Amino acid sequence: MADPLHVHFEDLETGQVLQLGACAVDETAIQLFIDHFAPGWDPAYGAPDALVYALWSRLATDKAAGWAQTKLLAVDGLRFMRNPPAGELLRGRMTVMGKDPVGDEKGIVIAQHDLLDEGGRLVFSCLTRGVFVRR
Repeated sequence: MADPLHVHFEDLETGQVLQLGACAVDETAIQLFIDHFAPGWDPAYGAPDALVYALWSRLATDKAAGWAQTKLLAVDGLRFMRNPPAGELLRGRMTVMGKDPVGDEKGIVIAQHDLLDEGGRLVFSCLTRGVFVRR
């Protein structure tokens, strides 16, 4: 792959796996999230689904900040497999599932995104479609 700060359509290959980074599920963040957005949720159940989505979104957004991705068209097929407890370290990964050039200047990249817990178990998964600039 070319310079990771300037990932273009041609730099991604179908089947390629990119690491999105890691983040910890913070007990204070869980409680603040529950207080503001999920009243009634018992923190003993772990992080609410919407917080898990927010953690993935942050990892994906941070990773893509330097990419030549002009737009995220869709986030589909959300699967919430488990609610991680406070203190759990989550790792994000993106697998390129397909690519479709659209003219000479852009292309669509279809990818699966996963959040895995410390034991490698799936916590969250979704599919995305994004528009990337072509070289």
